[in-house]
Amino acid sequence: MDQHSRADFSVKPTLVGDKVMLRPFLLDEDAPAIRALLQDPEVGRLTGSDNGPSDPQPWDESAEQRIRTWYGSRHEQPDRLDLAVVERATGACAGEAVLNKWDSDNRSCNFRIALAPSGQNRGLGTEALRLIVGYGFEQLGLHRISLGVFAFNPRAIHSYEKAGFVVEGVQRDALHYDGAWVDQVVMSILAPEWEGHRGHPKTG
Repeated sequence: MDQHSRADFSVKPTLVGDKVMLRPFLLDEDAPAIRALLQDPEVGRLTGSDNGPSDPQPWDESAEQRIRTWYGSRHEQPDRLDLAVVERATGACAGEAVLNKWDSDNRSCNFRIALAPSGQNRGLGTEALRLIVGYGFEQLGLHRISLGVFAFNPRAIHSYEKAGFVVEGVQRDALHYDGAWVDQVVMSILAPEWEGHRGHPKTG
């Protein structure tokens, strides 16, 4: 893709892999998984959205309305891509994969992913990552996709490395969690790297 071409984030694709499918959110179908995701304390810890261990807040009508407003508007966003991660074997939503913080001048995006407890530790996240990152490079013409992951999440760091992300550095004491400071590891992958391995870099 010509470097002056503009990425078209208005298109919300369906991306199909062996284990997962990424598609636009279907609010009624996906709401239970989204609720489970947002209420899970471990997801909150790993994403830095909670400052320490606590009991999940009661889910009330206001919380329900907020997620319906947010996820119901994802298909309208012209500068980011939010897709539901759906397990193909069951058809159930397992979480979300997102390209956001688009920098059009530098053809770069941030990547993040979050899976509900039911979708974790089964390879769904790694495949979802490869699908959306591949779309970012091959269809949106991005040059760089980056992410941040907290140092107390080595499993995620390993998953990102398996898909070709490279550690660039560390933001020291980026998060204050449960009375302690936690580093954030900064990782990225570039278009020429993706072109060489398509998310399956050689190791060893």
